[in-house]
Amino acid sequence: MLEIIHPDITRGRIRHALFDFDGTLSLIREGWQGVMIPLMVEWLLETPDHESEAGLHAVVTEFVTRLTGKQTIYQMIQLAEEVQKRGGQPLDPLAYKRIYLDRLWKRIADRVAGLKAGEIPPDDLMVPGGRAMLEALTGRGVRCYLASGTDEPYVLDEAAALQLTPYFAGIYGARDDYRSFSKQILIERIIRENGLSGPEFVAFGDGFVEIEDSKRVGGIAVGVASNEATRAGIDAWKRDRLIQAGADLIVPDFREHAELVRYLFAEVEDRP
Repeated sequence: MLEIIHPDITRGRIRHALFDFDGTLSLIREGWQGVMIPLMVEWLLETPDHESEAGLHAVVTEFVTRLTGKQTIYQMIQLAEEVQKRGGQPLDPLAYKRIYLDRLWKRIADRVAGLKAGEIPPDDLMVPGGRAMLEALTGRGVRCYLASGTDEPYVLDEAAALQLTPYFAGIYGARDDYRSFSKQILIERIIRENGLSGPEFVAFGDGFVEIEDSKRVGGIAVGVASNEATRAGIDAWKRDRLIQAGADLIVPDFREHAELVRYLFAEVEDRP
């Protein structure tokens, strides 16, 4: 359940932790790719010089997955470029994003409403063990932050619906002025404002962005290769991508949070 990729990391010094949201803690938006990719293919099929539907699906899948973890607007910027390449007149990327979010909301509205009404237990729409992991870290005095490529108002609302807000010193998401925020900007600010050295910081995420950004500042990176659809087991594609991004450890979820925390805090011996 705990796969050690880089056994030489400095353990036992963690003071601050950053968590990605969707796919790392929250499953509210599980299946978003099944909304975004077909919608983008629809738009590209309307261009004058488009290839086959199968070919477009492959193109869209590649850039959507490559940009996962960054703010949603970057996928829409790429879409606009692909429309233009095929002789179309693209909308403003923000317009594409708003249409996509409206379509996605139709998929997830009942989930959010069920959480708020108390009809769905919050942990049913979370990566297993996520709450216990947060409790274990905050119980040790670790200051936790939440950062997402999803728009900030949605992140705040969904984190509250999952009853996660109290665990975090700050919750951050995408903004229309997308250049004013990124996970890299946030991580560098946390490091600077708290006078941290690398291994005093750890990031948890299922996308390459937070993994690469954590390693860039010398931090520890825990890749969460969650299978969002089944809530069990490893997503092999995520695992490979997270390792390529530089993850030090891989977990499928946080069911074994106690072992993970003990390892991070150097309370167990290293092992292959």
